[in-house]
Amino acid sequence: MLNSMKVSLRKIKGLVELYRFSCMVIKRRVYGLKNVSRTFYYSGWKRLPSDLIADDFSYVGKGANLCSKVRIGKYTLLAPGVTVTGSDHNFDLPGVPIIFSGRPDLECTDIGSDVWLGNGVLVMAGVKIGDGAIIAARSVVTRDVPSFTIYGGVPAKKIRDRFSDSSKIECHQLMLDSTTFKGDLCIPLGET
Repeated sequence: MLNSMKVSLRKIKGLVELYRFSCMVIKRRVYGLKNVSRTFYYSGWKRLPSDLIADDFSYVGKGANLCSKVRIGKYTLLAPGVTVTGSDHNFDLPGVPIIFSGRPDLECTDIGSDVWLGNGVLVMAGVKIGDGAIIAARSVVTRDVPSFTIYGGVPAKKIRDRFSDSSKIECHQLMLDSTTFKGDLCIPLGET
């Protein structure tokens, strides 16, 4: 009985992986995603910018809204509803309404490896989020976030370090710097 359950679970897992892979083949083609890893997964159907760069085993949740010039590192999770917003409008041109004033050049937004952005996080364009950082749900990130820190709030501020000592950071950094490995992916709730 137990062996047949294990076989059934393996078949289900294989079907889920095949479904996810097939969906991403279609999404890569439809959205012109030429710079994302074959192991990148996006659970939504809303258009992503074609210049998105996403490394191995990165994930973007449903309802994400990403502007151009975004790079996502390996093993990074963007929860549902994450927004990376474009640049501001020019507002300091006397005699020109804001709606006609244009925008400054868009800066690149760099989200490191093994980063977790919680549900509904808002990241301003041009921000750099370091490797291993965690951003709490509904936070607004207006400035760079150092590696291996946990930030939260509006605007986001440091809550604490992710690891308790430097030896754990070094160990984790060695893993991030090594060859990409494949583990068991967790399937977000409500997804099959």
